Amino acid sequence: MSTTPTAPVAAGTDWVTVKQKHRAMWAAGDYPAVVRDLITPVGEVLVDACGIEAGQSVLDVAAGTGNAAIPAAVRGAKVVASDLTPELCAEGMREAHRRGVELYWHDADAEDLPYDDGEFDVAFSSVGVMFAPRHQRAADEMLRVIRPGGTFGVLNWTPEGFIGQMFQAMKPFAPVAPAGAMPPPLWGDPAYVEKLLGDRVESVTWERQQLVVTHFATAAEVLDYFKRSYGPTIVTYRHAESQGTAAELDAALLAVMNDHLTVVDGRPTMHWEYLVLTAKRA
Repeated sequence: MSTTPTAPVAAGTDWVTVKQKHRAMWAAGDYPAVVRDLITPVGEVLVDACGIEAGQSVLDVAAGTGNAAIPAAVRGAKVVASDLTPELCAEGMREAHRRGVELYWHDADAEDLPYDDGEFDVAFSSVGVMFAPRHQRAADEMLRVIRPGGTFGVLNWTPEGFIGQMFQAMKPFAPVAPAGAMPPPLWGDPAYVEKLLGDRVESVTWERQQLVVTHFATAAEVLDYFKRSYGPTIVTYRHAESQGTAAELDAALLAVMNDHLTVVDGRPTMHWEYLVLTAKRA
């Protein structure tokens, strides 16, 4: 059976520095609050989609603070939660302790996982691996550590949904991406993910769903929250301020946030689209 080769390293890109910047980006602001306030429910969705059961060995790639890893451990799985950013792992440890579950936390790069071939029954990622800059390398690594017949699963923001559109609006104001890095929302396109996986998987299933968010009353509140709490937005604003374009960035993001904020049953509501995709390792 043929396999998809690992993507070549782009000439001239200092990936050590890139990864250091990624760590700093996700440590900026308050991503643990984003998880608590907004995206905790999607972790359970991914755990359900992967059919996690007691006794399975599970790797959560780019786990953040464990919004999928912790529910998997609650079900009795033997979970390793790995992430590039130690600050997020530390917060995940505290949350797991609060919930009375045990799992192993490991600082690790999604593009260079320090695990054996076929070590896990399941490898999944909830809005995490999509931010690894070299998508093919990250997909290759996730598949490598899954045993034959094991489960691959991802839950990612779609290009068409709110988060995807927010990244599109930020792109003209953000630092230039390093050569070889790919836009995160591509992971929300099922055809793109299937191409990354190639013929190394079978029984691929996917579905687009919506995260319902009722945390904000106005678009201005959404903007303020992301400027204060979300690492990618914080880094983009730092660059925009250095270029004198922060006001234009405000306008671009407010337009997206207004488009996605509606009133449902008298309550301001947002719907954030995401893709859930699972497959079996061939």
